[in-house]
Amino acid sequence: MTSVLFLSGRQLRRSVCPGSSSTSLKQHIICNSCNQRWPITKHSSFFSTSKTSNDDENNSIKLTAASESVDSSDATNNDNDSTTTSLSPPPPKSNVSNLAELSKARLSALVVSTTAFGFMSVGPTALAYTSLPTFAAASIGTALCASSAATFNQVIEVDRDSKMKRTGNRPLVNGSVSKQAAIGLGCLTGSTGGILLGLGTDPITTMLGLGNIGLYAGLYTYLKPRSEINTWVGAVVGAIPPVMGWTAAGGSILDPEAVLLGSTLFLWQFPHFFALNWMYRTDYKRGGFAMVAVNDPNGDRTASLIKRYGVYLASLPFLSTALEVTSPMFAVEGILLNGYALHVASKFDKERSNSNARKVFLTSLWYLPCVMMLFLLHSRRWHEEVTNDDKEKTILDSVQTLMTKIQAKGKELCMHEALVSKEVEVSIGEGENKTSLDGSKCPISVTKNAQISMAAREEEVSLTIDEKPTKDER
Repeated sequence: MTSVLFLSGRQLRRSVCPGSSSTSLKQHIICNSCNQRWPITKHSSFFSTSKTSNDDENNSIKLTAASESVDSSDATNNDNDSTTTSLSPPPPKSNVSNLAELSKARLSALVVSTTAFGFMSVGPTALAYTSLPTFAAASIGTALCASSAATFNQVIEVDRDSKMKRTGNRPLVNGSVSKQAAIGLGCLTGSTGGILLGLGTDPITTMLGLGNIGLYAGLYTYLKPRSEINTWVGAVVGAIPPVMGWTAAGGSILDPEAVLLGSTLFLWQFPHFFALNWMYRTDYKRGGFAMVAVNDPNGDRTASLIKRYGVYLASLPFLSTALEVTSPMFAVEGILLNGYALHVASKFDKERSNSNARKVFLTSLWYLPCVMMLFLLHSRRWHEEVTNDDKEKTILDSVQTLMTKIQAKGKELCMHEALVSKEVEVSIGEGENKTSLDGSKCPISVTKNAQISMAAREEEVSLTIDEKPTKDER
């Protein structure tokens, strides 16, 4: 089958094909019959195809479309500059590329980062007794479980993915990978991940990892075409990896830190995915998925949910400080971070455009690593002294120096530190009981000094009571 495109004009952004045989995208044409993406080698405003010489309707394609971005005057001026460009099939993907797409490599990378975040949050005292192989088992095992869940999800949704432009070129859709091979990959990564977690971590972490496979590939995938609640179920799936990191490092699933870590990831996903759903609402509708944006033509519910969960997320730094998990500075910096996120959400609420939704989505991408790093820097656990006297190399040795340097640099950049000189020595007590205080006005130092002062007063009161003479001594 021979097809020729006649191209003219300055730029092709998005075209709408009046025919039923194909649909055009930015610099591409996707055939609905084979779901293959055919690239156009140069930008154009108008294009059409000539019929084959034998005029056989079964061996010809007729494509005619107009670009939305070029006005009529541009089109008239460029009619004489028509050129002929032939279509060529896209180059086949490598096995590595197919494997990465089946496993959703970028999503797995996010899972690894949040698992490591949870692992490091236990602080130096706990990490001093934790080996590097445990950290590797937790990270790699969690990534493999996430890869398995993503693969099974694509196996189940292959028919729906074939109807969507966003997923129309996935390996299972275009036939690069067979369904049997994908099932085998899902079983291999899932079992390997479970074994790594079982041998390298603890039973709770292992159960969380294997349970997440069932939750994502099972309940979440089942609900996607049936109920909007699938987004909330998916948020639970995303909230589990940092908790797995916490428990793998020796923490309890009931610790306030574990609850805060999971809550952060749970709440973060709503602005992130609601914005994504709005941008691709037409595509999700084409695939038959029950997303909020699909049933929300005006965007009222989508905008409301983004703002609501943004407010919930903004409250976590204050809750963390109130529970004495982090220092007050985390709440101060959280005001700036969450203030901008809420500002972007408000812009989308005022104008429900794809551009504003994309800003919400992109903000969520840098928001998460920022809030994770700030949590670690201001965590009270990272201000504890290490009590392990073993000289054996642990994971702490590779993190302690880096964290100390970052904290020192942060204190230099603190706006409060610039107002007060550090050369003045402040102390309480006398002799052996003398304790030096930081003369800084930074909230971290003020809070720390207050705690030291209170502890010193309690110790003085205790000593005074113990030194009172008894009746026999009198």
